[in-house]
Amino acid sequence: MPEAMNWGLSWPYFLTAIVIGYLFGSIPFGVLLTRMGGGPDLRSIGSGNIGATNVLRTGNKKLAALTLVGDMLKGTVAVLVGFYLIGGKNAALLAGLGAFLGHLFPVWLGFKGGKGVATYLGILIGLKWPIAVTFAAIWLSIAYLSRYSSLAALVGSLFVPFLLWFWAGERQMAEMIAILTVLLWFMHRENIARLLQGREGKIGQKEG
Repeated sequence: MPEAMNWGLSWPYFLTAIVIGYLFGSIPFGVLLTRMGGGPDLRSIGSGNIGATNVLRTGNKKLAALTLVGDMLKGTVAVLVGFYLIGGKNAALLAGLGAFLGHLFPVWLGFKGGKGVATYLGILIGLKWPIAVTFAAIWLSIAYLSRYSSLAALVGSLFVPFLLWFWAGERQMAEMIAILTVLLWFMHRENIARLLQGREGKIGQKEG
């Protein structure tokens, strides 16, 4: 991301960035795409999650891929809108936070959303793409070896704040992403319990 514009963080900018980010993040691509594709209510199958991993459990790989792309792009677009249209780096960070919260707690679905992995990646793409590539590489490696999407996301997200702070020298960004990482782990609390019990569903595993 280019060097940020220098602006004083005021309440109008703060609220605008958060709200716009939230609106982008709250678009439930998984639910919309499966509904348009004639599939079941995504919230009634598998984990009940609205993300790409659960869409894959319907057996429709194309819709799962589209959901993944949509959930990523809404995070990226929110960050770029925050940076270029609202007020630079600070606004980009706030818009990213808003997008993540929107995905986790969308008002349109009674504040019951997804777990945020794809949106987390999309936010990283908008903020610092080399870190996003590193996160994706870690995710893919662990997912390939274990076939556990949740484990891959949990491990990969642990590295991101440290990479931002010590490798990229982005202290403020690292602090914000650390908040997102804590939220991501919180949303995966049931997955963590199932992983420990050996009951976690694997990638591509259908319901029933």
